[in-house]
Amino acid sequence: MTCPDCGGPVVADPQRGEAACARCGLVVVESAVDARPEWRFVQVERERAAPLAVKTDIAIRPEHGVEWRMLAGLQKKALRGREKKLARIAAELKRIKACVGLPHHVVEEAESLARRHLDAAVGLPPEAVAVALMWMAAKAAGVPRPLDDFLPCSRDVQKVRRAVWRLMMTIRPAKTPIEEYVKTVAARVGLPASVAKSAVDILERNRRLLVGKNPWVWAAAALWLVAPKRFGFLAALAEAAGASLEGIENAVKKLRV
Repeated sequence: MTCPDCGGPVVADPQRGEAACARCGLVVVESAVDARPEWRFVQVERERAAPLAVKTDIAIRPEHGVEWRMLAGLQKKALRGREKKLARIAAELKRIKACVGLPHHVVEEAESLARRHLDAAVGLPPEAVAVALMWMAAKAAGVPRPLDDFLPCSRDVQKVRRAVWRLMMTIRPAKTPIEEYVKTVAARVGLPASVAKSAVDILERNRRLLVGKNPWVWAAAALWLVAPKRFGFLAALAEAAGASLEGIENAVKKLRV
């Protein structure tokens, strides 16, 4: 086919659905059908296919391949300052959970405390901060444990105590009912629920004495008053409560039965 205007050759464009003169550009044949893909559709498909770049805690396994492992390495390098310390504390919290034997919701509470009060532990190692946070989180979650239960999970007891002191100055301690402390100590020394209830009744009558005091000491003292005495029982109470024998004996003298 030749151009009717200049006699030049006519070239077909299948994508545009038309034929035009190669010399003068005159469109000889037109078509209403456009074979090209619509730009909007292509744009939407690209948006759907684009990966969502979100920083998350994904466990990378060998079967994920080299690219995913490289991505995980880049993610770790991207953690700086506060985020890096939070990540290290989170790893320590999981270790301490297994070390002490606590439910998972205590870890979640500890992670929440870490995000809100990390600045209070500046200069302290993540391990010590994590131990202190888990001790406080257990209390806030209603499953209190003596601090002595957590100390074996750390290599530096003094730094843990320093972290506890710093965090206690910042975080308002949760008010756990005294009966929770009594139940925990009673369970550790093998006392029945009836004895624990009698000890709680004594502490309720002496509630004014408990203000600002170590609840573990008073829980052990009340149990000593109501439980059958046996050889080594006071020492067992002291160990279960993480308290000293002298502290329990002084509390026993002050309690009104």
